[in-house]
Amino acid sequence: MKLNDKVGVITGGARGIGLAIARRYLAEGAAVVIADIDRSAVDEALTGLKGEGIPAERLLGVHLDVADRDSIDAMVADVTERFGGIDILVNNAAVFDMQPVLEVTEASYDRQFDVNVKGLFFTLQAVAKAMVARGRGGRIINMSSQAGRRGESLVSMYCASKAAVISLTQSCGLALIEHGVNVNGIAPGVVDTPMWDEVDALFARYENRPLGEKKRLVGEAVPYGRMGRPGDYTGAAVFLACDDSDYIVAQTLNVDGGNWMS
Repeated sequence: MKLNDKVGVITGGARGIGLAIARRYLAEGAAVVIADIDRSAVDEALTGLKGEGIPAERLLGVHLDVADRDSIDAMVADVTERFGGIDILVNNAAVFDMQPVLEVTEASYDRQFDVNVKGLFFTLQAVAKAMVARGRGGRIINMSSQAGRRGESLVSMYCASKAAVISLTQSCGLALIEHGVNVNGIAPGVVDTPMWDEVDALFARYENRPLGEKKRLVGEAVPYGRMGRPGDYTGAAVFLACDDSDYIVAQTLNVDGGNWMS
């Protein structure tokens, strides 16, 4: 019960890695806020968790569009009213797109940076302000990617957005530790979620591959021997949210089966 009596907000928490982290936080004693742009997915996730025996008083679902400052402020207000404050933020909401560099559109650029960078930062800022005002410190975990560690020719904007997440984690970590707010990050590798089926279809289009081939190849290339699964990231998310990582500041932890070493 490493997170007993803590309140954790997980953006993009209705599915995939976000929902896996929510389950693990609940198992570690926390109350959990599932914040997602897809309200129906939030409701489905809450129904599933309650069906697993999680008491309703430890759950809250909120609609959150991280690209909308008013939506961020409303989420912080709702959580504060319900639980009294926020102890942990997992900045997990993100979008993905892919085009060759010569075909990247302004709309694609704007969407990825609005959600992956601007949305992440202003969610972090709003929650950090609430943490500082409350005076109890807190933990903020930003989800980056191995794509933030290196460029890829077809994924230039996504890679750039995730590199920005690593940089923001460093800057915000240095700025907020004096207030007792630890900011760190997690950089997943390739993860077997429904989104990767969409990624695979894009690779099939641009690399002229059969559907499923890219996904198979990237899984085989992971030194561990397979793609990641959502549950593979929950241990790191608990570690960075609890007292065990108290002296870790402004770091981004690679959790990728050995794909990247730093």
